[in-house]
Amino acid sequence: MNDTSTPAPQAPSNYNIANALTVLRIAFVPLFGWLLLLDGGEDTGLRLAAWAVFVVAMATDRIDGNLARSRGLITDFGKIADPIADKALTGMAFVGLSIIGALPWWVTILVLVREWGITFMRFGVIRYGVMPASRGGKLKTVLQAVALGAYVFPIEALLPDWMMWFAYLTMGAAVLVTVITGFDYIAQAVRMVRASKAKDVPEQVAGRP
Repeated sequence: MNDTSTPAPQAPSNYNIANALTVLRIAFVPLFGWLLLLDGGEDTGLRLAAWAVFVVAMATDRIDGNLARSRGLITDFGKIADPIADKALTGMAFVGLSIIGALPWWVTILVLVREWGITFMRFGVIRYGVMPASRGGKLKTVLQAVALGAYVFPIEALLPDWMMWFAYLTMGAAVLVTVITGFDYIAQAVRMVRASKAKDVPEQVAGRP
């Protein structure tokens, strides 16, 4: 008797271009941090180099996501490594900017507590379901990238002073959206856990003799 069943689709290999770009973004983190911190952030050329590395690294985030979705290259490694790469890069930028005195430490601490707290929470509730990135979360990522890029760029040395207001406003918007979306993710997690537990109760009752 011939077997006419359709074979299961083969999972994509972890060795693909999308994951390679993610790993490259992680590799950019120490280089970016070194360029930003060297000479206390006072050298214009080094700040420009740090800004260029940051922009290229952030661009790989968009590219690897598009490649993974369009070419069917989504892997478990990518799902884990991609957000880690993002958090490592933006975290290095926040911490580095605070070390050189360009950004208040309270901003960095607030953002990092939210970022890593939500990341750990998403892993903690994964048995109840996967929390997809919301529109607010995507907006937060864009605002953070723009704001950090503006702060890393040596505006004081190369651009009019009023351009610093662009950096202040975008960072303010990024922090505000970061906090708001953090509370939104917590609310989503609570609803998801409650819905999962409420679904389990009737099933347990129905299974009793």
